[in-house]
Amino acid sequence: MRSSKPALVIALVAGVSIALVVPMLAWRDVSEDGATPAGADTQGNAPADLEDPSLAGEPATVTAHTRFLAIGGGSTPESTEVSLEQDMALAARTLPGPGVLFFAGGRHARTVRVLDPRLDGNALLARVGDLVAPRQGRRSRYRRTSLPAHAATFEAIDAALGEALAVGSEPLLLYVAAHGEQGEVPGGNLIGLWGQDVLDVTTLAEVTERTRRPVRVVIASCFSGGFGELAFADGNEGKGATGAPRCGLFAGPWDRETSGCDPNPNRASQEGYSMHFLHALKAEDRNGKPLSLDALDYDHDGRIGLLDAHTRARIASRSIDVPTTTSERYLRAVANQGPELDWAIAPEDRAVVEQLGRDLGLHDAVKVRVRLGDVGRELEALENALTEADAVVDGAYGDLAATLLARWPVLDDAYHPDFARTVNDDAEAIRAVLDRSAEAAAYDRATERSEALAERYQELVVTESMLHRLARAYESATLATALHHEGGAHWAAYERLRACERSAP
Repeated sequence: MRSSKPALVIALVAGVSIALVVPMLAWRDVSEDGATPAGADTQGNAPADLEDPSLAGEPATVTAHTRFLAIGGGSTPESTEVSLEQDMALAARTLPGPGVLFFAGGRHARTVRVLDPRLDGNALLARVGDLVAPRQGRRSRYRRTSLPAHAATFEAIDAALGEALAVGSEPLLLYVAAHGEQGEVPGGNLIGLWGQDVLDVTTLAEVTERTRRPVRVVIASCFSGGFGELAFADGNEGKGATGAPRCGLFAGPWDRETSGCDPNPNRASQEGYSMHFLHALKAEDRNGKPLSLDALDYDHDGRIGLLDAHTRARIASRSIDVPTTTSERYLRAVANQGPELDWAIAPEDRAVVEQLGRDLGLHDAVKVRVRLGDVGRELEALENALTEADAVVDGAYGDLAATLLARWPVLDDAYHPDFARTVNDDAEAIRAVLDRSAEAAAYDRATERSEALAERYQELVVTESMLHRLARAYESATLATALHHEGGAHWAAYERLRACERSAP
């Protein structure tokens, strides 16, 4: 049963959920208002400059020269926000091709959700709907994607991935901009695909375990760090380090949500991992302003690799993301705290410590931990306040709903034969209850209080996430130093993962 509580309150009481993700997951040819991009036809088909045979075939054509597979969108139109399309388009323009795109229901499906607060319709009907049956996609329009993409079904992706791994020797990049689901353990995490299909950690580990073709996985989704289990044979820590030439970079750990799924097409309002990561590969900041090689080449190898772009996202993003990698996951499985820190072992972590530490005004690990504790306590207090505010909203909602339904019982069922007639004939009386009743005033006050707390919560979670990035950088550098001193097979496996992550696309 769908909860009667407002969507914002539901999300925040449940944790860092819809309300924190939606305001934040680049392709500059996707227009700022989410309309059909310049150069596309009125049906939303691709501009001419994207009509590349390597991207547009039906079904997907994969050869030994295919260099990337990009997967994006949600399992339904409502969960296929326009920002995911923008990120996929930026990936298509950034990653060296040829490549193949898989996005939601494909190029002919009307699946891209674009926020439109000005959406025409019956204002009273919208108010009643928001009260009795809230739904996040109600103030959105849907259009066909501008991407020359295939449907992102498991069957199509599994076939393309199998073909790509069976041929060729050049590294294959698998890029994912979608929604993730958390399992009971990291290896139980999932990526949602079109039509309620899923891609799970075990399946991806198995299909990439015995290939000779190197694979780099970049996943921008909630709980994407669960795919860090690719560091291990068959995705199983108990089997030790994988011998497969694969690695992964992820927008967040296995147990945290991330930003990046936004129906608002205005890129200025977005802060997701993909935006920072992909622009960094192009030697740009998130707005497309050129950056020097020196500003992005954190390992000083004369190029911008995947790990360099990942490090840029760790430093520059002002979001709830806490990016991680397969090498970080491996470190935490095999390394122990050890000797004095050697920053030469971990130049990317040093960049995070120096640059993000400067931004936060924190310059040693102890101060970071203290600040994390302070922010954690403040968040806990806010969560308690939100729980209390939610209880007040629930009570006020119950009173207002009872007042409405006592007079118009069919208002909670838009499919009732008498619903449309009731809203039309009794519009003024219904509006009077919503505008002027004591119950409506109490509900509005309770909702405003909850939304104010939610806004503060969101701001604080971003701060907490940045602190976590900083704390993880200190921890990773310390563990890497210890593992280096230990040497042996574990260090060699870590170095293989790191070299894979540092490669250029």
